[in-house]
Amino acid sequence: MQKAGPASVEFRHVTKRYGAVTAVNDISFTIEAGTLVTLLGPSGCGKTTTLRMIAGLEMASEGQIFIGGKDVTRLSAADRDVSMVFQSYALFPHMSVLENVAYGPTVKGLPKAQAHEMAREKLAVVGMKGFEERFPSELSGGQQQRVAVARALVLEPQVLLFDEPLSNLDAKLRRRMREEIRDLQRKLNLTVAYVTHDQEEALAVSDKIIVMSNAVIAQEGEPRALYEEPANTFVADFIGDANLVEAEILSVNDGRAAVKLGPVRLDLPARGLLPGKAQVAIRPESLSFAEASGANLLPGAVRKCAYLGNHLDLEIATDVGEFYVTRYGTREIMPEGEKVWLAFADFGVTLVPGK
Repeated sequence: MQKAGPASVEFRHVTKRYGAVTAVNDISFTIEAGTLVTLLGPSGCGKTTTLRMIAGLEMASEGQIFIGGKDVTRLSAADRDVSMVFQSYALFPHMSVLENVAYGPTVKGLPKAQAHEMAREKLAVVGMKGFEERFPSELSGGQQQRVAVARALVLEPQVLLFDEPLSNLDAKLRRRMREEIRDLQRKLNLTVAYVTHDQEEALAVSDKIIVMSNAVIAQEGEPRALYEEPANTFVADFIGDANLVEAEILSVNDGRAAVKLGPVRLDLPARGLLPGKAQVAIRPESLSFAEASGANLLPGAVRKCAYLGNHLDLEIATDVGEFYVTRYGTREIMPEGEKVWLAFADFGVTLVPGK
């Protein structure tokens, strides 16, 4: 079989309706060839429907879908050079690992010996050499996941799709598997569209993240840009943890805003905002505790303090709202009601343009 190589994916004003319900509403985006792009969002936002439209398992109601520059909008799943790894892995229980992975090439009409050779090669790529004769019921969740990836890879598709592939695994295994998927994507130069609702997973594996909310794209960009410069309060709150508080922009000069947050004055990028009421997103790790005698501090009191091994999680009540603070480097539990003074770092504090 001739490998076609990775292909780009492009959506142009794509809408998907189920009767009166609009699952995806007029979205446009591009996944560059050889990159891993994550569709991220809460349940019901439209991300899995979008993935299934790439696969051809759902047909767009409006708009166009291109794979490798070719219009595939009306092509069936069988006519698209795309493979999908499902959340449930969807392995055939009555087939051995080798037979599961060889199934695709066999259905395509390749001789059994060639199909098995291709399957063995891909099982070796995902670290499952030696497991060929086992059955899915004899494998752990992580091993089943690897077999599902090998089965998707065996036909060397132009685009590889993952639908919540790690949601059935425990936390430690999830971390290891996401690193393996990312390494595999880079090593084999794959085009990958990856669906998850796990923000940390998305930040860890993606070249680009497309955040979806209520059937539309809320923001897209590189992980760092989304975390540090959220386009609206939904993205600020959904990507990682953020304290969203009301503030006032006193003045704007040369793209910088003088911001009043209670007794604290902040100098922040204006991000197109004008003087007046505004919202500030403050990351928990950008807040620290200071001596009461320092300048430009926000006084507060401890409401809750939880010990989480390598850090403390605290809720701090202040006159401008409650703050969630992450504190590393100490194991001492702070008692409820203890007075504190919050200092703001020069990172992780940003004005949020939209609601």
